[in-house]
Amino acid sequence: MGDTLEFNEIHQEVKGSWNDGRLRFSKQSVVYKSSKTGKVDSIPAPELSVAQWRRVCLGHGIKLATSTGHVYKYDGFKDTDFEKISAFFKANYKVELTEKDMCVKGWNWGTAKFTGPLLSFEVSDSPVFEIPLASVSQCATGKNEVTLEFHQNDDAEVSLMEVRFYVPPNTGDDGSDPVEAFAQNILSKADVIQATGDAVCIFKELQCLTPRGRYDIRIYPTFLHLHGKTFDYKIPYTTVLRLFLLPHKDQRQMFFVISLDPPIKQGQTRYHFLILLFSKDEEISLTLNMSEDEVERRFEGKLSKNMSGPLYEIVSRVMKALVNRKITVPGNFQGHSGSQCITCAYKASSGLLYPLERGFIYVHKPPVHLRFEEISCVNFARGTTTTRSFDFEIETKQNNQYTFSNIEREEYGKLFDFVNAKKLNIKNRGFKEGMKGMKGADGYSDSDEDQHDAYLERMKQEGKIREEGDGSDESEGDSDESFNPGEEEDEVAEEYDSNASVSDSEAEDGDSEDEGKKKKPEKKPKKVVKEKKERKPRKEKKVKDAGAPKRPMSAYMLWLNGNRERIKRDNPGISVTEISKKAGEMWKQLGRDQKGEWDKKAEEAKKQYEKAMKEYKESGGGASAVPKEKKKKGGKAEVKKKSGGEKEKKEIGNDSFKSKEFISSEESSSESDHGKGGKRKASDDEEEEAASTPPSSEEESGSD
Repeated sequence: MGDTLEFNEIHQEVKGSWNDGRLRFSKQSVVYKSSKTGKVDSIPAPELSVAQWRRVCLGHGIKLATSTGHVYKYDGFKDTDFEKISAFFKANYKVELTEKDMCVKGWNWGTAKFTGPLLSFEVSDSPVFEIPLASVSQCATGKNEVTLEFHQNDDAEVSLMEVRFYVPPNTGDDGSDPVEAFAQNILSKADVIQATGDAVCIFKELQCLTPRGRYDIRIYPTFLHLHGKTFDYKIPYTTVLRLFLLPHKDQRQMFFVISLDPPIKQGQTRYHFLILLFSKDEEISLTLNMSEDEVERRFEGKLSKNMSGPLYEIVSRVMKALVNRKITVPGNFQGHSGSQCITCAYKASSGLLYPLERGFIYVHKPPVHLRFEEISCVNFARGTTTTRSFDFEIETKQNNQYTFSNIEREEYGKLFDFVNAKKLNIKNRGFKEGMKGMKGADGYSDSDEDQHDAYLERMKQEGKIREEGDGSDESEGDSDESFNPGEEEDEVAEEYDSNASVSDSEAEDGDSEDEGKKKKPEKKPKKVVKEKKERKPRKEKKVKDAGAPKRPMSAYMLWLNGNRERIKRDNPGISVTEISKKAGEMWKQLGRDQKGEWDKKAEEAKKQYEKAMKEYKESGGGASAVPKEKKKKGGKAEVKKKSGGEKEKKEIGNDSFKSKEFISSEESSSESDHGKGGKRKASDDEEEEAASTPPSSEEESGSD
């Protein structure tokens, strides 16, 4: 036989609810660990006095009693387990495992026996049922009756509310009341909180986050009393599972967290955690309401009668001594900012996630504590709205999922290494390696790495204009108007033809009255022609007019080129996008006089550009790209007109360069007809007038 026996799926009854866990028998002790709460019950082997094997609702069970008066019951064993458990008890504990049958007659008249923390109702020396007195919340007496009320468990599907015992009148000579004696036996072991005597100490006006408010905390030997302006809570020390002392991220405050099972209740609200917030600078001097000998005897040096120091230290020391549980503090984890926690959000509320040595705890609304042993897997997911953050998902073995969102991406490496070191199952383990090849300091895409910067956008826009507007006039650089090639290409060509047929006749007759009436529709063909001219030949000009003067820089770009090296020198390691962002901020802070200096330089550069552009055009620059378009557009018009000769072709080709006064009302009316879809041929008179246009008009329109 081995040194240990271990059983899984063993159940323990807690206030009407079955909690499963693991039970291990070893030579030194009996240890039971709850799967739900992680609470560990340890029974030293020398303290075992009684062991009973019983037939119960979940198969077979063991009842263990100790010499200190405690009773433990575990159910869920198989019939075949009896022999090996009995042999193990004899060999290691020197205790015989006896079989004890329960009474199933259904009688309700018997004998009530108080054995330690249990009230056993027996018929013919066989137990019918047993009541743990720790589950009793209230005891009331009547004439010959005692009523027991019980604590309720939210996890229990069916709860026992009360039990009534009829106590017959006393026939003895001692004169004691049997009802009162029965009630006193129950109250001596029941979990009935009675504030008898003075408190050991009192802490005034402590800030409590859950339940929210400021409370006076009175420390009694067996329970904790929270006294607030609206509500009071009495918390037995037996319901305290764990204590946590957690530093706030700002390093100026401390959280003291008390985990409770069962939770404290207020209406339908359950508080599984009591969270106190302290300032590190707040100090206190405390005197316990006990004699020094009593303090020494009760707390064995853990506390002294007079204590002073930071408030959070004094409260945590007192709670640790009274509850007799260790205080959990953060381990070796350190985030990107050097703190021991991570800022995140859970259920739309911002809080702090603390990676501990054996789990995670989130404070504060709602508080969540997850032990590593109940975690099935974790997952790192990208943020739903931005790549500046990521989500940390935890899935438990009970198929519950907790998502902690909006974690800064700088925390990713630290958290991943921590989870990996704790050997937790990572659902997307290849995620980190895949992210290393991406942009960003921690493997994230930098699509929204920087916030929107107006100066950066202006710089990009000016760069586009310099590339696209190479060699073109300033008036051609306007790009505010929409252009739909598929919809307007045919319309532009027709308007171009109409312009050629009527432009010279308009110049000769000079009908100013009609021109005034039709002035408004003239804008549409002018804009359309300009857009066609502006958009269509850009790609050809970019290649063929490489020798044209470059557009001048703006005042901001001149300032940026002059200060770029200084920005790099003052900010070592700064990236290109960060330089633009920093420069934009610096430019905003410049005064009007300082900006005026660069505005003057920009004006001078603009004048030089205009002068160079004029010289470039006079020397014949940019002429090679124009004939192609003239030939293309003029040829199309020639097919429509079927007359006119070479002189007319040249006129049509130069029509787009005419100034505003050469566009007449007849041209506008012709163009508006084309806009409606109708294609009107030019009359013979208009053709003759177009053919007889003076050469001076041609030259003037070409120069424009």
